[in-house]
Amino acid sequence: MTIHKPVLLHETIEILSPQSGEFFIDGTLGGGGHANAILDRIGKSGTLLGIDWDADAISRFEKTNEGRAKIFVRNSNYNSIPKILTDEKMPKADGLLLDLGFSSFQIEDASRGFSFQSDGPLDMRYSREGLTAAEVVNGFREEELADIFWKFGDESFSRQIAKKIVEERRKERILTTGRLRDVVVEAFPVRFRNGRVSPATKVFQALRIYVNKEFENIESILGNLSECVKSGGRVAVITFHSSEDGIVKKAFQGLVKSGIAELINKKPIAPTREEVLENPRSRSAKLRAIKLK
Repeated sequence: MTIHKPVLLHETIEILSPQSGEFFIDGTLGGGGHANAILDRIGKSGTLLGIDWDADAISRFEKTNEGRAKIFVRNSNYNSIPKILTDEKMPKADGLLLDLGFSSFQIEDASRGFSFQSDGPLDMRYSREGLTAAEVVNGFREEELADIFWKFGDESFSRQIAKKIVEERRKERILTTGRLRDVVVEAFPVRFRNGRVSPATKVFQALRIYVNKEFENIESILGNLSECVKSGGRVAVITFHSSEDGIVKKAFQGLVKSGIAELINKKPIAPTREEVLENPRSRSAKLRAIKLK
């Protein structure tokens, strides 16, 4: 059975400081680790709104928390939080958490196509709607692919990889995670192929972000925080790579400069060495948080 390990759990709960009776929103429910820790703090008199674009995540959370009071779950994207609160006539929250990583369940389910660790269809969609990663890889021009790998994956060999993909898809469409991984590895100079991290890592990351419009979604919700969180409320965001963190940092700085919020932690919080050893997926995580005025 898969055990999902929430990243920066202790640090996130301490910085959000959920109190008995408060209303919290977990906008990225995932494996439910953070949400359960919040529930423990807010108690039976508190309320939790859990949101996830992945219907499987919603189903798992509902099953494991059946019978607990004042839990509301919605299968939606976190950029819909303002609309959900309005439609459901819910108040602004005391706290909001956004963990921008993806869960162990998604990684290990080969049918979702998020990971190259096991072969599966090249999908990568959280919601199972819109373009698949396969449609991007097989349909976009070489220049477009290179831009995606560079912008969303910080991939230094983006142009070489895009060129190799176009060459290989002319012979046969690239439809599985294993095939894409092999094509990407072949595009790398030999001396870079056997490092600690697979050469395919950044390409898979970039495709996942592009397919799910992750940057647009985070910019959208961060621009509407005052519609979601009350004065004095806390917002915590966990990111997993530099471009994503840059978006959050810039948005938070803008809110502080406008007098709308204050920083809770001036520098991003990173996982301890012990956490990285126990959960290698946490190694690039950063936690930033603000308090609305």
